[in-house]
Amino acid sequence: MTEAPREADQPGSEPRASEVLGAALGGAARRAGIDPADGESTQKVVWSAMGGWRGILESVLPSLAFVVLFTLRPEPLILPLGVSVGLAAVFTIVRFIQKSPPAAALGGLIAACAAAALALFTGRGEDNFVLGFFTNAAYGSALLISALVGWSLIGLAAGFLMGEGTTWRQDRRKRRAYFWLAIAWAALFAARLAVQLPLYYAGDVTALGTLKLVMGLPLFAPMIAVTWLVVRALHPRESQPDPSSEA
Repeated sequence: MTEAPREADQPGSEPRASEVLGAALGGAARRAGIDPADGESTQKVVWSAMGGWRGILESVLPSLAFVVLFTLRPEPLILPLGVSVGLAAVFTIVRFIQKSPPAAALGGLIAACAAAALALFTGRGEDNFVLGFFTNAAYGSALLISALVGWSLIGLAAGFLMGEGTTWRQDRRKRRAYFWLAIAWAALFAARLAVQLPLYYAGDVTALGTLKLVMGLPLFAPMIAVTWLVVRALHPRESQPDPSSEA
């Protein structure tokens, strides 16, 4: 399957919404340390995208604590849920105290509280993962639709980062690359749902939580690396420093 050929966009024909969205996506990527124009190593970019050791701990520990405690002692349910939410709260408080950007930890805390509230309401441990299903479905659908309509979200973000706006749509090579990158990301989110939903319906909380962790950062990191390398390859002049300027 390949992207259907399209006519080149006329200058000024792009809807303003695409520029706003591209700026928002690109800005988020830049704040996360993903900027192909920086010339950083792949390892450093991936590490920054994951948030370093703190980001990894904030992402992994609350879910890991829930899975371990639920496996050892599923009742009362409030125990593993309380520890999970408590860890997320501690990470958020530490960020506030250190005056570091609290957005990631605060978002994790809100998500943990909402998930825990749902699980306590239903009395089912597996419902602690329901919000994650909706998140994966939303991200996957958005990326898939954006690719199919020719406005890849990856391309919009990269276009902003590389200072070319939406003109990448006039380059067949770039459009094809961003199309497949968006498809690859959508496939990642779809794979999570395909593997985890059957476990949810089977009520296997331990396996569900374990696979959620396995299919989280371990898959996110290589996807970030591939995306970064492709964008750099598509923009060799913009993303590589000029040796003569360092003389």
